[in-house]
Amino acid sequence: MAKNFKIEEPFIPTNLEKSHFQDVYAEEDPYLSNCIIENAVIDGEQIDRLVVSKVIFKNVTFLNVVFRKIDLTDVIFENCDLSNANFNEGIIHRVSFRNSKLLGVDITEANLGNISMISCNASFINLAETKMKQILFENASLKNANFYDCTWNKVKMIDCDLNEADFTYTSLNGIDISTCRFERITVPLESLKGCEVSSEQAVGFATLLGLVVK
Repeated sequence: MAKNFKIEEPFIPTNLEKSHFQDVYAEEDPYLSNCIIENAVIDGEQIDRLVVSKVIFKNVTFLNVVFRKIDLTDVIFENCDLSNANFNEGIIHRVSFRNSKLLGVDITEANLGNISMISCNASFINLAETKMKQILFENASLKNANFYDCTWNKVKMIDCDLNEADFTYTSLNGIDISTCRFERITVPLESLKGCEVSSEQAVGFATLLGLVVK
């Protein structure tokens, strides 16, 4: 895996018009594009195959939403609360999460590309069985995150809290977690091959192997 790569930022036109989430019902198929939604609460929406393109969500709270098989392309979530949202089997590309809450979000069996998650609380996020390419996690809480059986290609983790995260069946080959923090994580030895760690972390992993470090 290449260590240095660039995340493609969301391509969003300037001068977006303000809109409301209910505009998704204006089309025959649920579709939202070329707009900004601010200071709103989206409550109880359950829509399969929702398409969202070139949209900014700012200061938006999502409550009890189920958007299975969502298609998110060129989208920014800024200061949003997406806790416990369901994006299962979604296709998510060129999306930026900034200063947002993603507690317990379900993004299982999804396809993710060019995603940045910066200064977010994503504890208990479920990313099991996802395919991820060109992903940046920076200054994010990923405590108790579920990375079970993920396929990773060009993933960066910088200054993240990984305590109690689960990497079962996910290879960390080429992933640098040396700036991340954790007291305990779940990771099989075979998954650690090629992972870049700090000297302090290496001592911790050696202890798990039963070695006595002097």
